[in-house]
Amino acid sequence: MPRVQPRGATVRATQDRVAPADAGECAAILAQAGAEGRMVGIGGGLTKHYLGDAASLDIELRTTSIAGIVDHVPADLTVTVAAGTRFADLRAALARAGQFLPIDTPHADDATIGGVIAANANGFWRARYGGVRDLLIGTRVALTDGTVIRSGGRVVKNVAGYDLNKLFVGSFGTLGVIVEATFKVLPIPAAEAGLIARFGTASDAFNAAAIIARAPARAEAVVVERQPDGWGLVVSARGDDKTVARAVADARHAAGSSAESAAVGDRLALARELPARAVEGALVRVALPLASQTAFAEAAARRDTFRELVADASSAVHRVHLIGEDDAVAEDAGALVANARAAGGTGRIERRSARLSERLRTWPDAPLGETLMRRLKTQFDPAGILEPGRSPG
Repeated sequence: MPRVQPRGATVRATQDRVAPADAGECAAILAQAGAEGRMVGIGGGLTKHYLGDAASLDIELRTTSIAGIVDHVPADLTVTVAAGTRFADLRAALARAGQFLPIDTPHADDATIGGVIAANANGFWRARYGGVRDLLIGTRVALTDGTVIRSGGRVVKNVAGYDLNKLFVGSFGTLGVIVEATFKVLPIPAAEAGLIARFGTASDAFNAAAIIARAPARAEAVVVERQPDGWGLVVSARGDDKTVARAVADARHAAGSSAESAAVGDRLALARELPARAVEGALVRVALPLASQTAFAEAAARRDTFRELVADASSAVHRVHLIGEDDAVAEDAGALVANARAAGGTGRIERRSARLSERLRTWPDAPLGETLMRRLKTQFDPAGILEPGRSPG
C-alpha cells in the first residue's frame, strides 16, 4: 500500500502514518487519500481515541507537527494556536501573560487543541464561562478537496444559515482536519476557594447544587458525586476577593451543616478524569434537563453494576461508570441511555472495554440532528474517508 505523501512535502510517514508539517500538506494528504478511497483517522494526543465507533482505517494522520502559538494579543484577550499544540503548553504560555483559556478539559496534560475542539471536550466550567463553542471565535480547517478554509472567509454551498466556525466543534474529525483555532481568553482570577459537603440523599445534594448554581455570585464548578458513604458536593469559586467570598458564603448556606472549606483542585481533577479512568466496563454520558438530575442519579446508583457517578450539576451532564459481568453492564448502560432520553435528554456510551465494543454502540439509537449530520458529512467529505463510524452522521 503506497504512502500518502504529497509531492515536495516533508511529511514524516510510516507505511500508514503521516504527520503533515502545515495546513497545506495536511490538505494535500486528504485530497490524495480521497482520490484513492483510503480511510483516514485523525489524532493529536490520542487522548480521546475511545470516542465513537471507529471503523478500519488505512491512514493515521497525526497533527502534532502542526503546533505552536500563532498569535497572542493580550490586550484583545485572544489567542490563535495551531491545532496540534498540547493544551498544557497553551495553558503555560497564557499563564505567563496572566491569562487562561477557561476550558477545564479532561486529559489536559496530553490533549491537543484540535482534539479538544473535535471532541467538544468541556469540563465543569462550561456553565460559568461557556463551552468550547462559545469560546472559539475562528478556525482554519483542511478539507478532503485539498483546500483550507477559514471560518468566515468562505461561503460553503448548502450550509447557509449555519455558523461555519461552530460546525467542526464536536465533529470528531468527520468533516475536516482542524489545523488552527482562535479563542477568547480571560485574565487569571485573583482569588479562589473551595467547599465540600456530604448528604444522605441525591435529592438533598442536587437541591443544594441547584441553589448554588443559581446564586448571583456564580461558582466556577458545582459537582455532585456518588460516594460509598453517600452523596458529595464539590464547589469551586474564582474571581476577585469579594466575588469569591460571596460565592463561598452562598454555597455554605445552601449546603448546610456538613459544608466545610477545602482545597478542591485535586478532587475536581480526579472527577474530571473519570473518562481516562473508566477503562473497564462502560462509561455512560448523559445530558439532562436540570429538573431530571435527581431521578436519573438515584436510578443509576441502584444499578447492580454501578461503580461511580460524577455530575456537573450546573449543566446537568452526568457520567456513570458501570463494572460487572458483560451482560449486566450492557443491559444497565442501555437502560441509562434510555432513561436519559425518556427524560428529554440525550445519552451515549462514552467508553467501553474491548469486550463490549461490539455489544455497545456509542450512539445506541439515532440521535437528534442525525439528518443534518449526514447532510454536512456529504457536503464536506463526499467520499466518506474521514473517521468512518466515529459520529452518528
